[in-house]
Amino acid sequence: MQTQSPLSPDVWLHDLFASKAVQQGSVIRRKARDVERFCGMQAFWTEINRRGFQVIENGGQLVIFCNREPIRVLT
Repeated sequence: MQTQSPLSPDVWLHDLFASKAVQQGSVIRRKARDVERFCGMQAFWTEINRRGFQVIENGGQLVIFCNREPIRVLT
C-alpha cells in the first residue's frame, strides 16, 4: 500500500481543486485519510477557507461543496 502521493502536497491540492466538478461549483468527495496522507489537513482547510467552500464529514468521507451556497440538512 502506498503511503504517500508521488505528487507534492501543493500539486495534489491544485489537482483536486482544478477538477471539472469544482469549476462547475459541484460537489466532490475524498477520504479523510487520503487528504491527511497526501497534503495534510491544515493545508486542506487553508485552501477550503480561502475558497469559501464548505465540508461535511461522514464515515471517514469528506464531502466538499465547491460553492458558497447554504447547506440544508434534510432528515
